[in-house]
Amino acid sequence: MESQLGLIDQSFSNRYSNYVLEALDELPDNFTITDPSISGHPIVFASRGFLKMSGYSKDEVIGKNGRIFQGPDTSRRSIMEIREAIREERTIQINLLNHRKDGTPFWMLFHMSPVFSKDDGRVIHFVAVQVPISKKRRRSGCGYRRNGVSLSEDGSQVQDFVFGSCRKEVCSDSLLELGRVLSLEQVLEHDIRESEYEEPCEASDVEKRKSTTAMDNIFSLLTHYSELTGRLVCRKRCSIPDVGLLSSSLIISLGRIKQSFVLTNPHLPDMPIVYASDAFLKLTGYARDEVLGRNCRFLSGVSTDTSTLCLIRESIKTEQPCTVRILNYRKDKSSFWNLLHISPVRDASGKIAYFVGVQIEEGCNGKTQERRGLSPEMRLLSVVGSVKIAVRSSSMSAGSSKS
Repeated sequence: MESQLGLIDQSFSNRYSNYVLEALDELPDNFTITDPSISGHPIVFASRGFLKMSGYSKDEVIGKNGRIFQGPDTSRRSIMEIREAIREERTIQINLLNHRKDGTPFWMLFHMSPVFSKDDGRVIHFVAVQVPISKKRRRSGCGYRRNGVSLSEDGSQVQDFVFGSCRKEVCSDSLLELGRVLSLEQVLEHDIRESEYEEPCEASDVEKRKSTTAMDNIFSLLTHYSELTGRLVCRKRCSIPDVGLLSSSLIISLGRIKQSFVLTNPHLPDMPIVYASDAFLKLTGYARDEVLGRNCRFLSGVSTDTSTLCLIRESIKTEQPCTVRILNYRKDKSSFWNLLHISPVRDASGKIAYFVGVQIEEGCNGKTQERRGLSPEMRLLSVVGSVKIAVRSSSMSAGSSKS
């Protein structure tokens, strides 16, 4: 968790000048900012308005994925639409039922937009503005019922019992007692099926304008503070993305793999690293921006065996996997023995898209892993398999979205 907090700090410090967080915190709107390049696609900023609306503290939100606000009653279709927008790196505006910390559901207008690097077209962040949909629109479909109790969109209880086929002998005193016992907390403990909902709330034109204005204000600040560093961001993709850049969806999928590995692109000059896992950064001591775009040879040093390097080059040339034991160096110049496995990674069409290099530091947690029945070789192959599935799935999705 400590290393992830460092990555979250770098999420802003590597792109914007100082005080950008303070400037964002002064905005009155409800919004979050996430970073798809960090494992788990976590929230890296949450506005004061959002924290007040959701009931969470800053420490409870930062570093978490937005799914913590979802519940069994959140529309699966809506979630899939949001994931599709992330995969396609585009803006989306959708009505969504989310939950506060105390469990109360509420309807909101969810407006999300990607933040692009002006230099290379890479997605830096996703900004998500959340505008609560007015309670006054309840008659147009807001609210839902559960166990005969009407609940408004903010979770407040309405004393409206539907007795159905209850026997007429039930006295009024019993009904009053039922009203006291059937508290809001008890109602929310039940699973709420989506089929039991009335039509979802529709955001008004005023609420849509509010979300657009909030998004304009946020991007105005991000643009200003990126200009001060010379690493500009923009709301729309200002340049054609480099062919070496990975899609946000692939980065998110790769981020779920916790072991140390890098992905290199053999179709670019000098076969640069285009993805590095958090575990790789922790192992080597480098920051992500110090790794991306470089050839893996920067890990070699004066005592690295040149014959081992020749084996690696030969396996890449022949497009064959290989496993070697090589002496590598961290950023602080300390050395470590690296059990390295390199393998080609093919896309859905069968063409080699990348090479993956998986690293295991010898003598580091090796015995613990072996006691669990995982030999170093099995661990290496497991990572390779996970990477291949992620790349293949991503290329299949990209192909289907273009057709």
